[in-house]
Amino acid sequence: MAIRIHFTADDFARVRFAPRPAPLIELNVALMKMCLPDDALLFGRWRRRLLRSLPPAVGPLRDVVPGDTAPLFLDVFADTLQDGLDTVRATPPALVRSELAHVHASRPAPPPPWIRDLHRGDADAWHVFRRAQQAAFDTVLRPVWPLIQDLHQAEFTRHALTTAERGIAHALTSALPGSQLANGIWELDSPVARTLTLQGRDLVLVPTFHWTGHPLIADPPGGPVHLTYPAGTGLPPTPPGPGGDPHDALSGVLGRTRTELLHRLADPHTTTQLARCLGVSNATASAHTAALRAAGLITTTRTGRSVLHEHTALGSLLVRRGEGGPRSAGPLSVGGSTLRGSKSKCD
Repeated sequence: MAIRIHFTADDFARVRFAPRPAPLIELNVALMKMCLPDDALLFGRWRRRLLRSLPPAVGPLRDVVPGDTAPLFLDVFADTLQDGLDTVRATPPALVRSELAHVHASRPAPPPPWIRDLHRGDADAWHVFRRAQQAAFDTVLRPVWPLIQDLHQAEFTRHALTTAERGIAHALTSALPGSQLANGIWELDSPVARTLTLQGRDLVLVPTFHWTGHPLIADPPGGPVHLTYPAGTGLPPTPPGPGGDPHDALSGVLGRTRTELLHRLADPHTTTQLARCLGVSNATASAHTAALRAAGLITTTRTGRSVLHEHTALGSLLVRRGEGGPRSAGPLSVGGSTLRGSKSKCD
């Protein structure tokens, strides 16, 4: 399955990268990620923490998005929260009614009374919905919003330089690794087959730092096409800990023991060596390596009676990003399977 976007020569001139993050889009994908069971090792703690911290005021969002499909009027790409909330409120009443009817059509239970009020355009119901979006942003995104702005600026700069040095075609395929652009057709992996023709409309690429799945398309009639794609490290953005520990973000996702284990694997270690370094039993060390291996962060290779564990390229990248820059972790290897000896350093 794939998304296929057809370009004319003029269409390439209308491709642009969003210069700033879109608060409501980042909120939408963060809430989607929070409700999915995937990436449990990397997102499980983040998911549980948010679910515990969401205030009751957020509850009406579950009524607006009662299943897998969200109303189209939530796809707002304004680059400030205030403008985004105002744009949602300004949605034409006919579109609000049709979208609410669409998302509730397959639900066995009737919608709650306040949704029927929203369907009628009641001002109090709109106030309830706006307060729910504001509360969700304050809880989920506000603590990490400065980080998201920094990540977005770095992503925007990277694509600007790529476009200047190598052209827009290379910038597109580098933004979404694995995509292909040939004969004026950009093909992107997707669980749903879809074909788009731009027909003179802008194509705006919007990175998101909470979503790790396939690209998401917003294709409103007559408006620009927005393509939201996963960027960043593949970890949920996490505010720095109160102690300023540069490993806190990674520890908040993996736990301190697994984070320390991942750092130790800058050099290959056996299970026994890891257990000794971390002060845990062999069985505990083995359980941690199994979890990290299942997440694609380490590989395990048998050498005689022992097994050696080491980073994959993804594991090494997460360690380096967690420290804010490169570290002496040894070379990245395709597939993460290059062994560099079996010595252990427990410094």
